[in-house]
Amino acid sequence: MITLIPPRGIWPLNICQEWKSNIRMKQYIVTGMSCAACQARVEKAVSALPGVSGVSVSLLTNSMGVEGDVSPAEVIRAVEKAGYGATEKGTPHEQEAGENAFGFEAEKDALKDRETPRLRRRLILSAGFLLILMYVTMGHNMLGWPVPPFLVHNHLGLALTQALLSAAVMIINAPFFRSGFKSLIHRAPNMDTLVALGSSVSFGWSVFVFYQMTAMITQGADNASLMEIYHNQLYFESAAMIPALITVGKMLEAMSKGRTTSALKSLLSLAPRTATLLRDGQEVRVPAAEVRVGDVFVVRPGESVPVDGVVTDGSSAVNEAALTGESIPADKGVGDTVSAATINQSGFLTCRATRVGEDTTLSQIVRLVSDAAATKAPIARIADRVSGVFVPAVIGIALLVTLGWLLAGRELGFSLARGISVLVISCPCALGLATPVAIMVGNGMGAKRGILFKTGESLETAGQIDIVALDKTGTITAGEPRVTDIVPASGLTEEELLRRAGSLENQSEHPLARAVVAEAERRGVALSGAEDFQILSGSGLTGRIGKAVLHGGSEKYISSLTAIPADMQRAGGELSGQGKTPLYFEEDGRLIGMIAVADTIKADSAPAIAQLKDLGIRVVMLTGDNERTARAIAAQAGVDEVAAGTMPQDKQRVVKSLKELGRVAMVGDGINDAPALTEADAGVAIGAGTDVAIDSADIVLMNSALSDVARAVRLSRAVKRNIHENLFWAFFYNLICIPLAAGLFGLYMSPMIGAAAMSLSSFTVCMNALRLNLFKPEDIRRDRPRRGAKRVDPQALKDAVLKSVTPAACPRDEKTVVLRVDGMMCEHCEATVKRALEALPFVTRAGASHEKGEAWVVLSGEMDLQAVKSAIEDEDYTFQGLAN
Repeated sequence: MITLIPPRGIWPLNICQEWKSNIRMKQYIVTGMSCAACQARVEKAVSALPGVSGVSVSLLTNSMGVEGDVSPAEVIRAVEKAGYGATEKGTPHEQEAGENAFGFEAEKDALKDRETPRLRRRLILSAGFLLILMYVTMGHNMLGWPVPPFLVHNHLGLALTQALLSAAVMIINAPFFRSGFKSLIHRAPNMDTLVALGSSVSFGWSVFVFYQMTAMITQGADNASLMEIYHNQLYFESAAMIPALITVGKMLEAMSKGRTTSALKSLLSLAPRTATLLRDGQEVRVPAAEVRVGDVFVVRPGESVPVDGVVTDGSSAVNEAALTGESIPADKGVGDTVSAATINQSGFLTCRATRVGEDTTLSQIVRLVSDAAATKAPIARIADRVSGVFVPAVIGIALLVTLGWLLAGRELGFSLARGISVLVISCPCALGLATPVAIMVGNGMGAKRGILFKTGESLETAGQIDIVALDKTGTITAGEPRVTDIVPASGLTEEELLRRAGSLENQSEHPLARAVVAEAERRGVALSGAEDFQILSGSGLTGRIGKAVLHGGSEKYISSLTAIPADMQRAGGELSGQGKTPLYFEEDGRLIGMIAVADTIKADSAPAIAQLKDLGIRVVMLTGDNERTARAIAAQAGVDEVAAGTMPQDKQRVVKSLKELGRVAMVGDGINDAPALTEADAGVAIGAGTDVAIDSADIVLMNSALSDVARAVRLSRAVKRNIHENLFWAFFYNLICIPLAAGLFGLYMSPMIGAAAMSLSSFTVCMNALRLNLFKPEDIRRDRPRRGAKRVDPQALKDAVLKSVTPAACPRDEKTVVLRVDGMMCEHCEATVKRALEALPFVTRAGASHEKGEAWVVLSGEMDLQAVKSAIEDEDYTFQGLAN
């Protein structure tokens, strides 16, 4: 599988839209589903269509995702043929429903709670008739409460009253019967079928008994006989109570399901409605839907940013907590990016729109969470397989129970009551909801914290990871060199050395030079201009500041101009051993000091890696740096193993080798690490929330905090525990309650009690999933290895890394040429030489080592030595020919 990832920040809008439309599944809203059997039926119907490569139906959000080459009309016809309804999300009539620039009307429509109000009305009406019915059946018959005189001792009249009242309740709850019998006709019985059969059989048997009573009266039966039949064989109250109690359960379930989607609803509510554009120098307030790429808009303090853009004027602190979960506002100035739905807290900003509508960061997050809700975790397949045969099996069991009791010599009324109890107590809904409710809550919790799981499978996989492979640059380290040590010569202060060195380096664009200048600016050291400035290819820098002539560069270069004291050489050696690059400076023949520069690790990297190890996860660092630099960074970060000298294409091989030891997560920036992210069991893009990495990894961390990887693991494990609890309850409930309802334990359950138990089972599953909202992924107190996890042997880990890395240093099994290059001082120099050489048409791969002063190239054709020389020297390094 090949993942195409455009470079950071250059994703043309038309390409973006076309590419994303090709890779994202088509979403549909499905109506008429009531349980897991319905869900399975819809999936089966759509999966059978030619061209469909994947289908995932969510009972929780009433949505369906379809992948493959199939038209929406065919999908909708297949769903309707199965007995349900479907509409495509984002159809024109939906888009015209509102003026939301972000295209969220379909998502809002799908998540809108229509069920609870409808079920509440049905319940209120049912309760009115049911109270009268229960007054007659229990209040009068059992407690002697008064009834109208014409019903006193009138058993036939009382029976007719019960029949009329129960019929009213059944009519009010007619949707159960329509759905149940319709699905039965389509040979796909669902939960509504069980309810409809249970209630209808109770009512039908009671009507039969009623006619028996009328026949007995015509035959002159005494009042005692009628009373015996009236009290023991009429089930009108069960016929009414079953749909009424199921309605109670359905309403509680709908309310709790609504709460599980609250995180996604809160994301949808963030979408700004209006924007203030600058047109002809005037401020014009327009709907956010009218903002186009290139428009200039302003954001005042307290206002939300309407679309993604770049700051062209002003500075401010912007609260990005809604998107990243980071509570500390981010400082924004000219050239910085801002995202839709973030809040400007202080200054006045003028921005240019870069992404609008469905291309904004907010839109991509909403799509990601919505798509994740429409996918299944692998663990859900267990429930799906059971749900597919559950309802037919229950109907079969109910028939067998009824026949069994008849053969045992019990009367028909008693036998029917046992069969009806089996029908109404069985609950496929609990099985169907066990996984999706937990997945939805977990996804919502992750989204609030800037942790985005692309699919339900990625949410499940994250907690099963045995090894985490971390890209060094930008993940463990800050990704840009910074000054770490300043060692002035005797008689000088750090500020004096920094002023002179910074003034010399100020005219250079080299990353190490920019680090020195940035440190001077941070300390408020005033810099002066250098005259006669020169970059000496392969050596260093020179320039005149005032009357003094300064040189800067490597130890080798500066030692050719002046003597370097032994203590300064020792300090430089120690710093080099720590993975830092020492820069020496000389003025008029005298050494004035040394400044060490390095790509420093982030403040949270070491604690985050320690947290991963506490969770029982081995950590491997992947880097293109040389072995010594890599080992120095690894020691500071605390990783278990290092794969040094790896190029982007080699990282995939490392991950593949590590997968032989266990499940592997690859953490990178989602751009250079695409092959490795794709190869890993879970690809994690870190700190790339506003870039295309959101479409390239399984998990996207909106912040640049490595600690979010550990949070994702904890959240995944909590969700899976919750799913296990839900599945256990669903299976245990049915395993115990079906035999109980059948009367196998000597207890004879009323069908009404069975209906009440069925109602509570789904509600219990939903409420248990909502407990996840109390879980705190930041809490490290309970960190421990996963139970049953594969313990990765340290030596096996080292062997796997060595096996995959060793051939990458300088391949000898291909047409390889080693070059001598002078002037490289750090890994940034290595990267520059490598990039220059790989741009040559006859070079397939290249690498460099500043310590050895060498570069190597793997050739695809005849080498042009002059082109090689030009490529190296154009980058201000010296080509010294082929290595011997």
